[in-house]
Amino acid sequence: MTDFFSFSRWLGIVNKEFIQLKRDRLTFGMIVGIPIIQLVLFGFAINSDPKRLPTMLLDADRSEFSRSIVAALANSNYFAFIGEASGEAEADRALATGRTQFVVTIPTGFARALMRGEHPEVLVEADATDPTATGNAVSALNGIAQSALQHDLTGPLATLAAKPGAFQIVVHPRYNPEANTQYNIVPGLMGVILTMTMVLMTGKIVPYVMIGLIQVTLVLILAKLIFNVPMQGNLGVLYLAVLLFIAANLTLGLTFSSIAQNQLQAMQMTFFFFLPSILLSGFMFPFRGMPGWAQAIGEALPLTHFLRIVRGVLLKGNGVADVLSETWPLVAFMTVVMLIGLRAFKSTLD
Repeated sequence: MTDFFSFSRWLGIVNKEFIQLKRDRLTFGMIVGIPIIQLVLFGFAINSDPKRLPTMLLDADRSEFSRSIVAALANSNYFAFIGEASGEAEADRALATGRTQFVVTIPTGFARALMRGEHPEVLVEADATDPTATGNAVSALNGIAQSALQHDLTGPLATLAAKPGAFQIVVHPRYNPEANTQYNIVPGLMGVILTMTMVLMTGKIVPYVMIGLIQVTLVLILAKLIFNVPMQGNLGVLYLAVLLFIAANLTLGLTFSSIAQNQLQAMQMTFFFFLPSILLSGFMFPFRGMPGWAQAIGEALPLTHFLRIVRGVLLKGNGVADVLSETWPLVAFMTVVMLIGLRAFKSTLD
């Protein structure tokens, strides 16, 4: 009667598996690479307290007081001024397209009203589509209002400094005034679901395009019925962007199939792509809170641009002109991936 368990046979099986793993370099790379990527991303790239958020200035007063307020905002490290808007129209467009996170407006006659003790207001408009990205910066404004003019209000103006609130900062959170995180997360899920589904699917294209459109429609219906997500923009614009995003992900799935030697490798490459997409696209964590190198990687991912389109159309009412800056990266990504896939397919045929 032979033993139920043979240690030597078990060692032989283990050795065989390691030999097979050594031959499969892609699997070995995934085993080593995925923990490293997770460690680097969570350790260095993820930041829930973003600093130096892009801010535009609309200064109609141009006084020494307005300059001190701007300097105080910049010194807080939360606000990084990227330029001065020519008017309200340019400021609104910058917020709508995501070029800036804040617009600071100092009205005409601010200095005169301040010296008269009339407690003038400074307006800070915030792109609040992602409440996490702006929350800490908005919280810092109260302290800035108390200390911004402490070096200016001296001498005859010292009585103004002695009273709290020589001027007020009024915050206007736009697009999501209630700071409802569901308004940010639920539309983003549309891109995540499409990425998971489309990259995994290969073969006939048309059925998968239809599947993607059905998924988007279901998400939109449930987002409205269950979470009451506002839908300010034209859904036709959104569906055109969805078709482009589906095409980019299906192209990637076909390319993975061309490169992979078996189904397991294709699944591994899909996961290797999906992990950075979730973490670096702005879906889970504020995009502008990440370091520059992580943002550069995120800009190369189609999910990053699709999330901006979806949130822009649904929450901001963006139209075709507003989303064009986010569509060409999708086209570029699809073109590059398609060329890689064609080259890999040609090598397979050879």
